[in-house]
Amino acid sequence: MGKPAKTAALEKKIGDASDPEDDVEMTFFEHLGELRNRLVKALWGLIPGVAIAWAFKERILDLLTRPLVQAWRQLGLGDPQLHFANPIDPFVAYMKIAFVCGLIFGSPWLFWQLWQFIAPGLYRSEKRLALPFVLASTIFFAGGSFFGYLVVFPAAFETFLGFAGMLPDSELRIQPTLMMSEYLDFSVRMLLAFGITFEVPVVITFLSFAGIVNWKQLLGFARWWIVISAVIAALLTPPDVGSQLMMLVPLVLLYFVSIFLAWVFGPKPPPAVVETAATGDDDEVE
Repeated sequence: MGKPAKTAALEKKIGDASDPEDDVEMTFFEHLGELRNRLVKALWGLIPGVAIAWAFKERILDLLTRPLVQAWRQLGLGDPQLHFANPIDPFVAYMKIAFVCGLIFGSPWLFWQLWQFIAPGLYRSEKRLALPFVLASTIFFAGGSFFGYLVVFPAAFETFLGFAGMLPDSELRIQPTLMMSEYLDFSVRMLLAFGITFEVPVVITFLSFAGIVNWKQLLGFARWWIVISAVIAALLTPPDVGSQLMMLVPLVLLYFVSIFLAWVFGPKPPPAVVETAATGDDDEVE
């Protein structure tokens, strides 16, 4: 006898949810072509944000330099100034500001293009995470940049500019002379670094939802993540302990937030995996 119609329909529905929706084999060069297509679309999506940022470039520069100005005045270093050595430097600096702001404004579109690139290899149930993925990625990226601006910049500038001033046994004064291009290079690097590092929960939580890792595996990897976070903080921040700690601590905390999210929403480890992890025995649990 054949299967009842209701049972057959249920099995078909389950199969559709567990199989890739568009399981089409692509060659290496076809993947490269798709990646190029998504990159071109992503760049086109940045143009409106770049244009808006260029229209308000002076105000954005004023906003970006406020932590520097506040630290400068608190330390009594005189009138804060930014210098440029070449006539073209201000134009290049404003272009850099416009591009970075366009990148932040257009981050939802960028993350959507990233999702569209990886979506063909996902299951139907995983593709439903498109909107949460884009929203969470945008929020954490912007949140990381604002964290760097509001928390790290004031402390970092106060620390760095604190080395200026009169030497104790002479009349020599150490006076900062900041170049516009170098200041923007530092600021942009820090903003992007914190924006990218704050994507850790999004990436790890997505891997957990996809069944690639579970909370037990993430917890076991935690000690190695602390070491990796220390290396990342040392590479992306200036060579001072304060700035490195300000990146290291969020990286570690966000990782444990990811473990909690994987424990709440992600797939649970099989019973054998849990028992083996608890007893340290590699034998199969009956």
